[in-house]
Amino acid sequence: MDFNFSEDQHQLRDAVAKWVEKAYAFERRREIVAAGGYSSAAYTELAELGLTGLALPEDMGGLGMGPVEAMVVMEELGRGMVLEPLAQSIMAGVVLSHHATPELQQAWGPKLATGEALVVLAHQERKARYRLDVCETVASTAGQGDTLTGLKSVVPAGDQADAFLVPAQSNGQLGLYLVQKGAPGLTTRGYLTQDGSRAAEVQMHNTPAVRVTHQGLDALEHAVDVGIACLCAEAVGTMEKTLAITIEYMNTRKQFGVTIASFQALRHRVADMKMQLELARSMSYYASLKMTAPTQERRRALSRAKYQLGQSMRFIGQQAVQLHGGIGVTDEYIVSHCFKRLTQMEMSFGDTLHHLGEVSARMQDTAGVFA
Repeated sequence: MDFNFSEDQHQLRDAVAKWVEKAYAFERRREIVAAGGYSSAAYTELAELGLTGLALPEDMGGLGMGPVEAMVVMEELGRGMVLEPLAQSIMAGVVLSHHATPELQQAWGPKLATGEALVVLAHQERKARYRLDVCETVASTAGQGDTLTGLKSVVPAGDQADAFLVPAQSNGQLGLYLVQKGAPGLTTRGYLTQDGSRAAEVQMHNTPAVRVTHQGLDALEHAVDVGIACLCAEAVGTMEKTLAITIEYMNTRKQFGVTIASFQALRHRVADMKMQLELARSMSYYASLKMTAPTQERRRALSRAKYQLGQSMRFIGQQAVQLHGGIGVTDEYIVSHCFKRLTQMEMSFGDTLHHLGEVSARMQDTAGVFA
């Protein structure tokens, strides 16, 4: 198998890396956090690079690129810990292009591709604990359309989004619906999350909605798997940045007249961090390459990847703080933000223990010794 990137993929990586370096420095990120955790200007800049249409086919106004290109982009955005939820646009693009009706594709595809509209997945509920099949939001058919009633929690940029992809129960079956911002009965309550990004509680009461598909669980699993693959790539970028900063600090910080990088025990810690980074990178590649596999194979692969990424994120984040000492937890220093970002990513789309359970359950389905 060839793991070398193509020339186009290298150019895409370079373009995103230059934007992060020049337009999304740590100082700008701190300003965005102070202003509420989301910048429409930064999201527009991502759209101008063509990234909001990355996963959309060309006939919907997008670039028609695949999982590997998404991985390359998200890895570079991870280095800058970009707050704007590009992964949500990629997820929405995949859902619309693979599961929506032609009418919805034509209505929302061009808006997604140009960055005119931000569409996010609103699937989490307080009782679900990461399970996608647990949903208390109810869809009712009234007259010519459907209405939704329920509460969704921790919706990324929920008070900034133009539309939501919402799973809801209808006659005992999970469907997926699109709800527009400003619809009657829709209210949002925004807040900052621990890593400085923005989320919201989304409340619906007899809110008009358009059905995307009757096969809501299949579409939801597909969207979440895309989100996990994007998150894995983003985490690799953040971990690589964290490790580089830690090594630079150890080469400048002195104790007993020498740099702490000369202490063998600390060098061993850095070696372990590097090992965890490379494990995470290989599993991120694995996740992206499995995105086109059959559903059950894809689901198994993504849980395996998220488990390893969770282990690596926790280890690298904690070791970075330990090796920096007190400065590693100050708000003015970038490592504290890396640690918070890695901690939140570890809990997104199912934490490490959840995915260990998923991996274990799927092993029991196929391994005779557990029968």
